[in-house]
Amino acid sequence: MTAVVVVCYGRPEDPDAFEAYYRDVHLPLARAVPGLSRLTWGRCAALGGGEPRYHMVARLEFPDAATMSAGLASTEMTAAGRDVRNFATGGVTMFTQEEQSVGSCS
Repeated sequence: MTAVVVVCYGRPEDPDAFEAYYRDVHLPLARAVPGLSRLTWGRCAALGGGEPRYHMVARLEFPDAATMSAGLASTEMTAAGRDVRNFATGGVTMFTQEEQSVGSCS
């Protein structure tokens, strides 16, 4: 069972500056978190048009809950967490989940 931290970023004041900072400064901090097995991120688009609630969502995957707990308690995660206030001008919502798989869909 994969354990995941999901980070949902609200619309920033300057989307281009947000994304540049995220790529160049924040991602290296996040990638240093011990036990992290996968990190993905992407811009959001609303289905059916309109403005999505979030500008971007990032997923930090860990192999299990114990590894995620250790990663969340690390100095590297503390540094990444403190950095969020430097660029997330649109606010941020974070949560964890234990991911369940239903297998392949076709």
